[in-house]
Amino acid sequence: MSAERRHLPDSNRLSVLLAAVLLSYVLAQMMEWEKYAVLIQLFGVDYSFDFEPRSLAIWLAAGLTASGMDWLLRSHPQYDGRSTLPHWILPALTAAILGISLYTMPLGLSWWLGFALGGLLLFLVLTAEYIVLDSSDVRHPAASAGLMALSFALFVILVASLSYANVRLTVLVLAIFPAASMVVLRAIYLETGVWDSWWSLTSAFVLTQFAAAFHYWPLKPVQYGLALLGPLYALTNLTLNLREQVSAHRAGLSALGSVSIFWIAALFAGR
Repeated sequence: MSAERRHLPDSNRLSVLLAAVLLSYVLAQMMEWEKYAVLIQLFGVDYSFDFEPRSLAIWLAAGLTASGMDWLLRSHPQYDGRSTLPHWILPALTAAILGISLYTMPLGLSWWLGFALGGLLLFLVLTAEYIVLDSSDVRHPAASAGLMALSFALFVILVASLSYANVRLTVLVLAIFPAASMVVLRAIYLETGVWDSWWSLTSAFVLTQFAAAFHYWPLKPVQYGLALLGPLYALTNLTLNLREQVSAHRAGLSALGSVSIFWIAALFAGR
């Protein structure tokens, strides 16, 4: 019987990565930034929005997290030189969503609480991604399930944060499309090992249609997040069931049931 494999990321590398990402959030919040009015004309229509350099810190944190994840994985005892790109998705998405959420919150006790919880969440995502690199690790199934659950939770946090900030529909769609695509892409890869870009992009497009429709409903931020989580989870569940040779009828009913559950939850969340 082969020995059980249990590997964890190097504590020094993990600490440096977490410290660098979290420090970028703090510096972005503490420093004073001047806003700039940006006007873009597309197809004869003028689009104007305020640009604040502080928002760049969000994407820098996401890029830093992605490169840091690669740095961590290359120290894994079972790393065999393969591409680590699939393992960048959720860490980068986590860093970006945490940055957006903190960006929309005023500095205070709630901000520091969100900062601490965000650091813990980022730690869990980085550790889980490190574990799933080795399919023989005894914690691989639990880590995969945890990553899928965290990815859907992060999506709700993103949507709720943007809804709370009352951003324009254009900005909302531009944020939801890549986020939904990345969540579906990573979920499919975790379960099947297949890189299905077509389905992930299709699912993201469908979700933006729901986002546009629900945008004008009188929904609270959490309700809006749950309302979009329903079709996102259903589309992911649908393709996974079809890949497992589940009949189209059963797969469709399962997807419909998923949407119904989350939409009912959204109704109760409004009370």
